[in-house]
Amino acid sequence: MRIFFAGGGHCTEYIARRLTREGHDLVLVEQDEARCAYLSEKVDARIIHGKVNSIADWKRAGLAEADMFMACTQNDETNVLACMIANDIVPDALKAIRLRTPEFEQFRQTFDRVGLRVDRIIHPETDMVNRILRVITVPGVSDIRTFADGRISLFSMNLEDNSPLVGMQVGEFPQHVGADVALIAVVFRGTESIIPDSQDKLASGDHVYIVTVTEQLEQTLEYIGIQRRPHIRQVYITGGGEVGLELARALEQTKVSVKLFEIDAKRCDYLASELAHTVVINADGTSQETLLEEKIEGIDAFISLTGDEDDNLIACLLARRMNVDKVVPRVTSINYLELAQRLGINTTVNPRIKAADALLEFIRKGGVLSVRTLGEEKVEAIELEVPEDSGYIDKPLGQLDLPAGSKVGAIARPDGEVLIPNGSTQIRAGDHIVIFTQEGTVRKLERQTLAVKG
Repeated sequence: MRIFFAGGGHCTEYIARRLTREGHDLVLVEQDEARCAYLSEKVDARIIHGKVNSIADWKRAGLAEADMFMACTQNDETNVLACMIANDIVPDALKAIRLRTPEFEQFRQTFDRVGLRVDRIIHPETDMVNRILRVITVPGVSDIRTFADGRISLFSMNLEDNSPLVGMQVGEFPQHVGADVALIAVVFRGTESIIPDSQDKLASGDHVYIVTVTEQLEQTLEYIGIQRRPHIRQVYITGGGEVGLELARALEQTKVSVKLFEIDAKRCDYLASELAHTVVINADGTSQETLLEEKIEGIDAFISLTGDEDDNLIACLLARRMNVDKVVPRVTSINYLELAQRLGINTTVNPRIKAADALLEFIRKGGVLSVRTLGEEKVEAIELEVPEDSGYIDKPLGQLDLPAGSKVGAIARPDGEVLIPNGSTQIRAGDHIVIFTQEGTVRKLERQTLAVKG
């Protein structure tokens, strides 16, 4: 597939590296000459030095041959203009656009009214807010994600020395929590990513992903020794950008007391006008002095969302020292994800990965319903809808020729039944299956799962 990208920023670079490993033909148009030179060395793609708002440059790049077009610059207006050009040059190509404005839904309606074809709008800020809200009441849990319209849940956590899972074989876990309730899908151990078999043993320091029937999520957490807080009282947010604003709005609706720190005075005035009950403070919320003055010790959660990921990490470490159970920094560098884990910070939010997941869902399309990146870019959880002519139908999972490093973790039937499968479970047409797979085997897995019987 030939995919054109408007903009060669960090998000484009991240997803381009993944797509080229899957065999896609990529063309990136970037205005900054130094950035073009960098991308030429780092990404196996055709790099064009040109303006994404130039019709002539897009024609020179060969846009008329595109199968897909992605507008991923840092500027919403530039992305919209690039989509307008692409709509004229290659009207039949699929198109996606990255928007940062909170009015993205209104833009969707406007695109439809004026006849501008945009097949997918990417707004990772919304996903970031939702991710924080899912885990904010669960100390010890790094992430909670859902599949199959919420019927399947996936959560992750670090294993401490006193965890009941330490020393346990992976195959023993379902026997303890319930054979039809949950299983351990992925283990990250240092720099190693493992799709475990039943004989693998869990160790202290492992970061594990557990898939479960959503209705049994609380039962699974309780077995592991994690208690969800029924209610949180007070949350501090530092950074009053769009994510900070939307998070404060959402928390206000649940009657949580919120303090929002923003260093820009004019932005503070705007935030105060938009928020009904949040206390907006014009101060550096990553400063130890500020946090002590505002009595951070013992609050329920601290979320650091400034544009400086170093400050975010340091502020969250300070908050942990001041007895805050749940801390969440915003990080943009992929390399910082592992660093945060080593520092004992379980939960992070990364707009780049959120945008990449949304784009990967769009690019893969077909029977691929959702994509979730786990552990930097090493493992993916993919939700597929099984077609009637799939070669996987009516065969026990234990007999399927899945690529090495792949596992079916859950199945959601069209009739509403949800299964945590074993080797004898059979897949049916119309099932939503969640497969965990190592990066590099994705295309083979999709081809096999969606392949026609033969």
